[in-house]
Amino acid sequence: MPEPWLPQALRADLGDHAPCDADFPARAIAHITADLEATPQAPLNLVPFTNLKGFFTGDGKGQAPHLLWDPFTGAFAQFFPATSRSKAVFDAAGGVRTNRAGEVVIQIEALFFPHCRVDGRVFAKLVDTPCKGWDTLHTWIRSWGVPDVWPMGRPTSLTRNTCPTDTWRSRGGWYAHAHVPENDHVDPGSWPAFVFRPSEPPPVGPRFEPFPGSSFFRPGRTSPVIAAMHGRLVAEDCDRYTSSTHIDVWGPGDVRSYLAWQQKLGLAGSAADGIPGRFSWDRLGVPQV
Repeated sequence: MPEPWLPQALRADLGDHAPCDADFPARAIAHITADLEATPQAPLNLVPFTNLKGFFTGDGKGQAPHLLWDPFTGAFAQFFPATSRSKAVFDAAGGVRTNRAGEVVIQIEALFFPHCRVDGRVFAKLVDTPCKGWDTLHTWIRSWGVPDVWPMGRPTSLTRNTCPTDTWRSRGGWYAHAHVPENDHVDPGSWPAFVFRPSEPPPVGPRFEPFPGSSFFRPGRTSPVIAAMHGRLVAEDCDRYTSSTHIDVWGPGDVRSYLAWQQKLGLAGSAADGIPGRFSWDRLGVPQV
């Protein structure tokens, strides 16, 4: 059976699970957070990932999707397992069960609004972003039997195109929030293309160090793994070191630099303490030594 929780996601389980309706085909629903209104003449800074995660675990839990996806860093937070309905679309009593009609109905909120600004650059459409993590997300959703089709067409603009009830009931695949019956939204405006896998075995790519466990990172630990991590933190512009010597020894500079990496991923609180955890380590991609 596929994994109910995306392994790369921060798990923020809201509880209140409820089954989907397996009499209908598997589907996914694409959203953008659209949390601010910007224009080409007046762009606005992207809202931090932690803010939206906090919203969906707080006042916005009644609107929470399965997943919050940051296409700029590849970070994920998950609020419901794939086997449960989520709550990100309006679902009229006695209606077409928009949150439940499918073997799964996986809803994704991409952290994005048109004309958001990140590191000084303005992005008009979601597809203009790096879309980091999309291959991981797409592969996981596909594992739940959601076919690589858009029954109402892949979204290309912020326009409403309500799906006929018969199509909604009979055809699985990907739907924009703009397609969902009973709703009046126009998002997401665009969405990345499906990631198709070649039929032949792909060439061997780079190999990465597996997470050695948090206890590995103790003061004075000497290892080539720490030196390789040092190089990746510098490459990610998280260099908070005061010396270029003894880069293979775990020390205060590593803690400061790794904390900068955790914060770059949108982590906070106990998840941003400068000590590697599996989620942040896997995202860093430390080369195998």
